[in-house]
Amino acid sequence: MNAPSKAAISPTRAANFPEWYQQVIKAADLAENSDVRGCMIIKPWGWGIWENVQRQLDVMFKATGHVNAYFPLFIPLSFLEKEAEHVEGFAKECAVVTHHRLEARDGKLVPAGELNEPLIVRPTSETIIGAAYARWVQSYRDLPVLINQWANVVRWEMRPRLFLRTAEFLWQEGHTAHETKEEALAETEKMLGVYEKFAREHLALPVFTGEKSESERFPGAVSTLCIEAMVQDRKAIQAGTSHFLGQNFSRASGIQFTTREGGQELAWTTSWGVSTRLIGTLIMAHSDDDGLVLPPRVAPSQIVILPVLSKPDSRSAVLQAAEELATKLRTQTAFGEPVRVEIDQRDAGGGVKNWEWIKKGVPLRVEIGPRDIEKASVAVSRRDRGPKEKEFPVQAEFVASVGSILESIQSGLLARATAFRDEHTRTLDSAEEFRAFFTPQNSEQPEIHGGFALAHWDGTAETEEKIKSELKVTIRCIPRGTETEAGVCPWSGCPSKQRVVFAKSY
Repeated sequence: MNAPSKAAISPTRAANFPEWYQQVIKAADLAENSDVRGCMIIKPWGWGIWENVQRQLDVMFKATGHVNAYFPLFIPLSFLEKEAEHVEGFAKECAVVTHHRLEARDGKLVPAGELNEPLIVRPTSETIIGAAYARWVQSYRDLPVLINQWANVVRWEMRPRLFLRTAEFLWQEGHTAHETKEEALAETEKMLGVYEKFAREHLALPVFTGEKSESERFPGAVSTLCIEAMVQDRKAIQAGTSHFLGQNFSRASGIQFTTREGGQELAWTTSWGVSTRLIGTLIMAHSDDDGLVLPPRVAPSQIVILPVLSKPDSRSAVLQAAEELATKLRTQTAFGEPVRVEIDQRDAGGGVKNWEWIKKGVPLRVEIGPRDIEKASVAVSRRDRGPKEKEFPVQAEFVASVGSILESIQSGLLARATAFRDEHTRTLDSAEEFRAFFTPQNSEQPEIHGGFALAHWDGTAETEEKIKSELKVTIRCIPRGTETEAGVCPWSGCPSKQRVVFAKSY
């Protein structure tokens, strides 16, 4: 995390990580705060990232048999009240609609027409979708129901931060109903696997997978599985969750079906989701002190062509050459898709445009000018390397190899993020080691310390709360692959079934 001598982003990561994050978003022109507190305006470059996330995940969902639908934004209060644990978990975050019109009084608009029943602006959709499933599911022949929706949700956030925590955010939420417990459990695992694959292969994010502790579980769920990513201040971000809901929501909503034997049984349900928080995660995981760094798979444009237009008499020829190059590049593929290319024809200085695209994180910048046309070459700069590093390949060779170059950038970002995570993941066996790991040693930058700690835990809520209250460290997940490593909890001295992942988090 050493900053270059002259960084484009101020402050740098090492100087002030939270402010650096905000400045990267601003410099890349991804989003801005709206006039409504806690809400954000996602600008075209940020929206382009989300479009690719949405499109690519949607393909993966449909490949596993799911279809898309849409459900109402408003949820009757009585629907939430049916599931007591669920409503308690979301009660403090709910936005409530109580009136249905405005009237002018003394020159002001005031709410009028009080609703018979308040409506909750969707914080999540288990209850409203459950009501629909109760109508749709009558027999085992109606199962499974495998539906996803792309939507917005509202959770009244008191400490908003662009992409990470906003009062309104975008997400997908899958909701499925099954005939048996085993089918629902398999669905929960399957969708966690989809999220892990997407995080690694598309966002270049190495993640831990596992189950949440009871205190971190989704309200109303029997179990919650998650993917947890480490970002460059060594904190964790919960990047996706998959919930086994058992029969809890079916019981509340009345999702009941006639079994194969002629009896009546409640359906077994799941829900799973990721959100625009993925964008915040990849910003914090990959970007540097010159701005945003984008994995090529989700970059709105993978290549920007920068025509060198300093000489008016060559302008037409250079622009024509740029268009021809773009056409050739678009015939190439990377990750099984046509390469996405943009030409920056703006009347601005080459240095200004170059730095704007560095800050926006475009994977490849390609300059072409009169000399390049004469030599049949191009000047190529990769975003995963220094801003002044350039290569000058023959144009035809560059076009032929562009797919493999983009794939090497993608794999390189994953390797770099994996090395960073592994460097800051520790196996700890004593409370003293644990405290030291999570206690700031550098007074100039106290927020950058720690990382992921693999430590034993006795499984009790009391021990979990003690660690949280003392160090602001939580159990991020109970990971896979360590189930047989029994030991002793360093906090209580009691037996521990396995190590769990502890971290500070967003």
